[in-house]
Amino acid sequence: MPATAAKRLAPGLTMTTAGRAAKRTIDVLGGGTILLLCSPFIAVLAAISKLREGGPVFYRRRVVGPRGEFDAFKLRSMRVDADEVLKRNPALRQEFERNFKLKDDPRVTPFGRFLRRTSLDELPQLWNVLKGEMSLVGPRMITPAELGKYGESAWIFGCMKPGLTGAWQVRGRQEVSYEQRVAMDLQYVKNWSLALDLAILIKTPVRVLRGAGAY
Repeated sequence: MPATAAKRLAPGLTMTTAGRAAKRTIDVLGGGTILLLCSPFIAVLAAISKLREGGPVFYRRRVVGPRGEFDAFKLRSMRVDADEVLKRNPALRQEFERNFKLKDDPRVTPFGRFLRRTSLDELPQLWNVLKGEMSLVGPRMITPAELGKYGESAWIFGCMKPGLTGAWQVRGRQEVSYEQRVAMDLQYVKNWSLALDLAILIKTPVRVLRGAGAY
């Protein structure tokens, strides 16, 4: 959905031009600083992944945002033949189509489970933040196929960038239903403020360190 059309369908959206500029400033300064500090760590994780699992180190996930579809970068946490595993198992495929997640995902590698539990696989998305495709805080990142799950709330992805973290990540992660995720994203967008973003940013490291709701 084009950003202009999405904004017309955004009742209660509180973000002003000044607010967008402030949010972008935080993204550039905060995201750039974190990426600079984490770059050596990302390189080490990439090297370990390559040595343990082989195959590509990074994974490009096709997702949606105000500018349209783009590739979000992640450290690869799945087997190289992950898509084939899903195709060969109808039960897994049905579970995935319901929630776009698998609780006991056989496609995830041992090292990949560590990356996911600690959310370290998300660190390369700091590059997407610097490029202006994502924000440090925003709605949950989703694929084009998931837009239908959001129904009339799909407009939020036409007016706000998906976040490296967000309400869903600090309020349950995988422990909440997909419908609850949609409600959280909608509430976040409609009640957005810099104070809300800062609160989420402060809570995120605590949730990550606890590993709460991650799998």
